[in-house]
Amino acid sequence: MNRSRPPRCGPQGIHRGSGHMRPARATALAVAGAAALAAGALGACGGGDSSSGGDSEVTWAISSGWDSWNPNTSTGNNSYLTQVLTPGAASLGDFDPDGEFVFNDAILSQAPELTSEAPLTVEYTLNENAQWNDGEPIRAEDFIYIWYQMSGNAEYCNQDQCAPATTDWGANVASIAEADGVVTVTYVEGYLNPEWEFAFPNLMPSHILEANGFENWQSDPAVMGASADWLGTTAPTWSAGPYTPTDAAVGDYVIYEPNENYQGSVEPGLDRLTLRVVEGTDAIVTALRNGEIDGSWPSEFSQEALDEVAGDDAIATEVYEGSIWLHIDTNTNNRFLSDQVLRQAVFTAIDNEELITRAFPDTEVSPRTNHFFSETSEFHEDFLSQTDPPQGSGDVEAANAALAAAGYTTGETLTTPDGEAVTLTFRYGEGDATRTLIGEVVQSQLAEIGIEVSLSAIPDGQLGPVLAEADFDLVIYGWSGTPAFTTAPFQYFGSDSGSNFGNYQLEGLDEAIARVTSTTSLEEAAGFANDVEAMVMPAAFTLPLFDEPQSTVYNRNLLTGVTVNGNSQSGPLWDVQNWQPA
Repeated sequence: MNRSRPPRCGPQGIHRGSGHMRPARATALAVAGAAALAAGALGACGGGDSSSGGDSEVTWAISSGWDSWNPNTSTGNNSYLTQVLTPGAASLGDFDPDGEFVFNDAILSQAPELTSEAPLTVEYTLNENAQWNDGEPIRAEDFIYIWYQMSGNAEYCNQDQCAPATTDWGANVASIAEADGVVTVTYVEGYLNPEWEFAFPNLMPSHILEANGFENWQSDPAVMGASADWLGTTAPTWSAGPYTPTDAAVGDYVIYEPNENYQGSVEPGLDRLTLRVVEGTDAIVTALRNGEIDGSWPSEFSQEALDEVAGDDAIATEVYEGSIWLHIDTNTNNRFLSDQVLRQAVFTAIDNEELITRAFPDTEVSPRTNHFFSETSEFHEDFLSQTDPPQGSGDVEAANAALAAAGYTTGETLTTPDGEAVTLTFRYGEGDATRTLIGEVVQSQLAEIGIEVSLSAIPDGQLGPVLAEADFDLVIYGWSGTPAFTTAPFQYFGSDSGSNFGNYQLEGLDEAIARVTSTTSLEEAAGFANDVEAMVMPAAFTLPLFDEPQSTVYNRNLLTGVTVNGNSQSGPLWDVQNWQPA
């Protein structure tokens, strides 16, 4: 549907027509994995009938749960928490559907400005009325707090408690100061980033933390760590977005009402917004038709489920390319998978074309051949097809030949050079049909090279802990990103990254990753990212599968202003302030 939307204040940023890499909140790509158990209805707003006349209360389904309220930790960093926090988030901006970065005029009065490259220095001019929902002004300390949490520096925060999802951004900040309503972020000497404009994460309300016993967070790393823990276990009551949370249960729901102190240029149009978990696309479509929810951005694409509402004029269905891509990761701490030859053979035996055909029989989906750039990116290079043996090909003969050359005994049961039978456990999100199917097919494919694979579902809301604790041999999940890419090489493969769940290490890899953020040229940075790709793809750490098709469904008779956005980790919620009753 074509919809007119109120204009945004201020100029838009540079067009980034690349793929699906992260951060507008550019410190960490969010994990998108398991589906969730359906929650009971918290509000009924009508279903697939043909009547008109909207309700100012909307219920929107989120596809899975979350285990923490702190999105900046390795356990809390997931797509579902990002979505449920979006209506109240103190975001400095996001990417629009065209890949343009748009600053948030509720917090900033203009786009971020680069004032120096030596050292890299960026100024953020605050909206003179920028404030939290309790009327307290947004201040430099709100910027400093998130820097300390994401710094990876034990002098700023107890790292066992802060446990940042990535430190690529925070570790490179030298100072943050404010003068006359301008927050200046100065980076360490030698650090450069062509994506400086959208590198800053969402802010946190430092005054709330101080009011809850953490007054010394700036001077005591133990207090700072304790405050990060508190953020993980405390449902937010604060907001700098169009809506304020009024009730919430971790992994289940968040209820929002309008933020009376919201300073954005668009007045929120709903009286009440409920975001609640509903498991799987089939359940989401059923709930929509029954009037239990008004819409959703399902994490699992199901053409069959969408076909069920194809003839319902009340239901708007939009299918599009998005920012979630699936991959299978290895755990190099595993005694078998610590061997690169075995990892290469495992990935060679996996037939990605079969996975795609089985998962999407009626939808055209292309294999992903680069960890950092999709096929639509101007920076894309196909590194997967260059691997030897050919990963993702399903070439059992090539896999067995590589194993035999390394001293393995091939046949009905694969054994190591020491005579031990190779067995692996494959983890996948419980309730997600696509990931479950892929697990079953991979189990069958690896049996072709004599590997016994046990399947183990990840309970709803537990993907983050499973990854953080490396409780897997093989695991399938998704990364949800944005057109930004410079932080992805470190987050995926940096030896100190909190998101390097499989403990991937190669000689010279950290140095190659560091070069990605040694320039302000986007093209040069992309070349350095592809240099990293040339190192990690042959090592068979993680096998990229495909960019998962995305869909958004909602009742057009009850809700309008919904804009699908394949470039935002928040999906259609990216501009929730524009939602209105129909």
